Amino acid sequence: MKKPSLTFVIPCLNEEKTLPFVLSKINRVKETILKDYPVKIIVSDNGSKDNSVNIAENFGATIVHCKTKGYGAALDFGIKSADTDYVVFADADDTYDFLEAPKLFFEAIKGYDLVIGNRLNKTLKTESMPFLHRYLGTPVLNGIINLLYAKSDNKIKDCNSGFRCFNRKSYLEWDIKGTGMEFASEMLVKALQNGAKISHIDVTLYPDKEGRVPHLRTWRDGMRHLLQILVEAPVLFHNLGLLIFTFSFLGILLGWLLGPIKLWIFNILGIHTMLVLLFLGVIGLTIFSIGLGLSTKRKSLPKLYEYLINLSEDKLFWFSVSTLLVSFGFIFLLFALWAKNGFSNIDFSKDTVFFISLGTFGVQLVSSIIFSHLIKRV
Repeated sequence: MKKPSLTFVIPCLNEEKTLPFVLSKINRVKETILKDYPVKIIVSDNGSKDNSVNIAENFGATIVHCKTKGYGAALDFGIKSADTDYVVFADADDTYDFLEAPKLFFEAIKGYDLVIGNRLNKTLKTESMPFLHRYLGTPVLNGIINLLYAKSDNKIKDCNSGFRCFNRKSYLEWDIKGTGMEFASEMLVKALQNGAKISHIDVTLYPDKEGRVPHLRTWRDGMRHLLQILVEAPVLFHNLGLLIFTFSFLGILLGWLLGPIKLWIFNILGIHTMLVLLFLGVIGLTIFSIGLGLSTKRKSLPKLYEYLINLSEDKLFWFSVSTLLVSFGFIFLLFALWAKNGFSNIDFSKDTVFFISLGTFGVQLVSSIIFSHLIKRV
């Protein structure tokens, strides 16, 4: 029976200080634990100016040169340059111990599409991970990914782990586009979206070698991860936006019809409540609009998004015109109320707030729908 084959892919940008440690460990496991398996090593160079390429060649690695800058670009290029059944990747900084790589590989060949090296275990060394990464960044991103994409039996434990083994065929089906550090999150999101079978193996994370300048930038790359996670979740913007807007609109309507109402020592649903709800309504529609824009490039959509995005041009035209006419009609009524006072001081009443709200909501809704149709044509 044919043994499954494996490629080690190492993204590299000026790593001459640590690359020898990494490649020597890979060669060691290649010649011992993995000696019965076809194993290759690819160093995906991302424009190194130091001696990294020569070092990789001396250790027998295949060098591929990725012209597109970025961690994700280098990894993707290296993975697509491989021709084996499985791939293991980790950084060239020797913070991950490649002597532990066989654990991930042997787990993967049990039938998993992706095996993640889980750093968040009792072996984690305090100095190896910054406090914010350990207790804020990674747990928060874990929670968001699991909330939006994971099933109860397929939860992600360490979304920022850069030590992974996966089925290369499955990877190619995920169609990952990220070129920067967000690559790691996109890989997880798309694996989960595609129903990948995922496992975790505890690994040890070590501190950076003295004198090495890390490529990671905490706030920039953290934001990249967050944006990449959210860009795949228009349903979140749909549900959250509609919830906030519906609550706000109903509150404004009740305030206009019934307010103000005295509740214990508070007066609610008066003009001030309606103004706060108007602000919340704008936020809700803005969130809804973000999801609508994201949905133009997605296949599986909430029904309302699907309907709005696929409106025929004639329906889009008449819907936009009629909604804008009604919206500006309310603004005209507002001017009429203002005119009653000789255009001096506007009558700041419930009617005023109600008309402003309806006009604002109508214009914002039409704008977001037209914008989504413009994006669809880009």
